[in-house]
Amino acid sequence: MKRYVALARVSSREQEREGFSLEVQEEALRRYATQTGGEITQLFRIAETASKADERKTFRELIRFAKKNAPFLDGLLFYKVDRAARNLFDYVELERLESEYDLPFISVSQQTEKTPAGRMMRRTLANMASFYTEQQSIDVREGHARRAKEGWFIGKAPYGYRNVRVDGRSIVVIDPQPAANVKRIFQLYAYQPLTLDAVIEQLATEGLAFRDSQPRFPRSSVHNILKDRAYIGELEYGGQWYPGKHEPLINRATWNRVQALLDGHKQHSHELTYASQFMQCGHCGRPITGERVTKRQKNGIERHYVYYRCAGYTAKGHPRIRVTEASLDAQILGLFDKMRIQDDNVREWFRTVLASQTKDQQADSRAQRAELQRQESLIVAQQDRLLNLRLADDIEQDVFAGKQTEFRDRLASIKLQLDVLDRAHDETAALATKAFELSQTLREKWLTADYPTKRRILEIVCLNCELVDVSLCPTIRKPFDALTEGPLVPSTRGDRIRTCDLLLPKQAL
Repeated sequence: MKRYVALARVSSREQEREGFSLEVQEEALRRYATQTGGEITQLFRIAETASKADERKTFRELIRFAKKNAPFLDGLLFYKVDRAARNLFDYVELERLESEYDLPFISVSQQTEKTPAGRMMRRTLANMASFYTEQQSIDVREGHARRAKEGWFIGKAPYGYRNVRVDGRSIVVIDPQPAANVKRIFQLYAYQPLTLDAVIEQLATEGLAFRDSQPRFPRSSVHNILKDRAYIGELEYGGQWYPGKHEPLINRATWNRVQALLDGHKQHSHELTYASQFMQCGHCGRPITGERVTKRQKNGIERHYVYYRCAGYTAKGHPRIRVTEASLDAQILGLFDKMRIQDDNVREWFRTVLASQTKDQQADSRAQRAELQRQESLIVAQQDRLLNLRLADDIEQDVFAGKQTEFRDRLASIKLQLDVLDRAHDETAALATKAFELSQTLREKWLTADYPTKRRILEIVCLNCELVDVSLCPTIRKPFDALTEGPLVPSTRGDRIRTCDLLLPKQAL
């Protein structure tokens, strides 16, 4: 009895157009094997739902199986030549099996002789199949590009919208509840001092659900929503952004503010009080990262905890230690308790020193403002040159639109940074003084402050900090070091001191 290995392949378009499915092909392949006195020992299938990766995987499995079992096989069966391979590279692999492993290529519905003329005919059919596949790919891309330029989404609409068919054409309309969620996410992030994690917590508190099957918003989804230009009425194709025909959900002022905050790294998950660049691991020097953990109690109530750990604590030999935020808060409160001043004269002297310290920061702000204004002038000049090139028809509309969008976004970001500097310029000294005043009454205010406020306080008082085991070892700026008590260990720099003994004793986790 002859032994064959066979491949059946179909796509949804071909199945609809030509009327054959996997079942039709399999029946024809088995019928041929039976008529020739044989059987199919292994049948490979590539369905219309298969991705390109799955197709390649199945084809490679076919080639490996055929090479391994070539001495025991009598041929490779395919329904048609274009079912065997979609490109000439794959077809060459099949011909190599025939020439090097003596494994005949058999098309049951397009049979050819095993002669040079027969092989030429088969190669012609393979060439036609390859041409059709490549041409179809070009036609699809051109259709997608044309649809995008007309302002229509190519595939599935982003969160907040949904696809509907009107007069046989797919369009995008607003999905009311998800759209309201998108607007709330932008509002919270743009105009309230919240990190991404804090935004997610606020959405949960307000009872807003991501999807029916997944009530809680994933952090990655919130970040992607904040970066998606679809919400200001644009759509992306081929690396370019085009005006869309869908209704925007977010105004450009809010969008620009959110992008400036994201690009400036002003609020991220690592901006938890003690995470990111503020604190390093005393064991390996890597940054400390924060993570929020939700635990469900026996009574069904969920409780949220924030832990801090080294970013590399899973490394071999590294202490597997996590410290609760409450523990670190207690240590910081212990430090600030030692900074309280009772003498009014000392208080006034300290305010004078703080004002002097902030002059350098104000000078830096003026330098940053000058640089931003220089960049703003350059971008305005580039916009004028770009417009002149377009009016002279020296550049295509697609290039003009892409560069115009880029310049507009950069200009909006610079203007927002200038606005921030304008406010910060006059507030720097006042902020330092307020931080000093806050340090005198910190125990009453610290635990109710949000993450950005806590980070600002710590960055004014401390240069950086290490986490040694479960204890904080901050490097304190001058003149705050003058307020501390207890044994101090001078560092090599003249503007800071390092102390661990000022904090509370180590606490067991």
